[in-house]
Amino acid sequence: MSSPSAAAKAVIAATSRRDVAKPPADAATMPVTREMFDEWLVQCYAPALFIPVRGEGSRVWDQAGRMYIDFASGVAVTALGHCHPVLVAALEEQARKLWHVSNWLTNEPALRLAKRLIDATFAERVFFCNSGAEANEAALKLARRYAHDRHGVHKIRVIAAHNAFHGRTLFTVTAGGQEKYSQGFGPNPAGIVHLPYNDIAALEREFAEHGADICAVLLEPMQGEGGMVPGTPEYLQAARRLCTAHGALLILDEIQSGMGRTGALFSYMQKGVTPDILTSAKGLGGGFPVGAMLTTTEIASVFSVGVHGTTYGGNPLGCAVAGAVLDVVNTTEVLEGVKARHALFTEGLKAINVRRRVFADIRGEGVWIGCELDARWKGKAMDVVKAAGDAGLLVLVAGPDVVRFAPSLVISLDEILEGLARLETALNRALT
Repeated sequence: MSSPSAAAKAVIAATSRRDVAKPPADAATMPVTREMFDEWLVQCYAPALFIPVRGEGSRVWDQAGRMYIDFASGVAVTALGHCHPVLVAALEEQARKLWHVSNWLTNEPALRLAKRLIDATFAERVFFCNSGAEANEAALKLARRYAHDRHGVHKIRVIAAHNAFHGRTLFTVTAGGQEKYSQGFGPNPAGIVHLPYNDIAALEREFAEHGADICAVLLEPMQGEGGMVPGTPEYLQAARRLCTAHGALLILDEIQSGMGRTGALFSYMQKGVTPDILTSAKGLGGGFPVGAMLTTTEIASVFSVGVHGTTYGGNPLGCAVAGAVLDVVNTTEVLEGVKARHALFTEGLKAINVRRRVFADIRGEGVWIGCELDARWKGKAMDVVKAAGDAGLLVLVAGPDVVRFAPSLVISLDEILEGLARLETALNRALT
């Protein structure tokens, strides 16, 4: 190798200095407006007209300095609120050590997080990824591969539920059973059958007719996007029984229901059922993108080296933050606090309903609650969301008729009361 030139040495030396990588002068000061979203970003979303710039606990401030109470948590993601000091400390500490190594190497935060999840659940093996969709994609691929290797090529049938939501990859969006999300992309993956949720008889008929071909049943313990409908213990236990009897795997999608949201670390722990595969994301990272698929050693054994993978899965930053989330959430104090907050929310929502008569049903588990609008206000859930924003409150929908709440697991009493007052203001504005 010839010696580099003086010019080459100079440029290498200059760009190796860690103090020269300065951002452009206007990087943090460039004026930003909501109109820029419409001009520059792919229009897959229709965000609110205000832009949040700061959050603390269950409060968010926009560019104008206006404060909002957050009953949405970024769709059940910021489980411990915004900028929780324990999570900030974990991220800052890891950010000074190691950011990324890929899966050609392993790393300490990923191994520590895997052990904590194994110790806290039924699982013996963990696969890390970046999102709920990727966790569900991995779960479905694992179930198909396990059936292929253990039972034969015929066993590919996947049973899912109508009005479910499992992600936006082509496989997971097809499993979701909502045509509005899955149509228009060409042929969808074959072998997926949808049945009514909470319908034990439908499950039994399907297994009676096709049991030998069924490789997996994929269910949410409580449907979120599908209208905030809790799965009954009897229904989930029937799915478990039928899967066991026919050599199929039970996959529970706990992307939203997990990490303490329903008052247990994972919802299956309250339903009297143990899955073969469980998926987690959203609250797992508390706002940092991370997902996980949990399973047993026997099932995981069919994923040999190179069969499945992801570049960022097990990222040290994500796993360090998720480990901190798990340490805080998986405590008696926090999980019992979720149950206490459920009682406060439902009491407050029922009181509003006595005065306003706007809800046909108030349902949910833990701090994951849906209010189905009365027949007079069908289709008006988004109107409530917009009016709530105007009143300084962030809420969600679960279909056109259900207003959804997914606040922080540790939201304060003052924030609950103030948020409910703002909700009543929004209802008065939207439903007149």
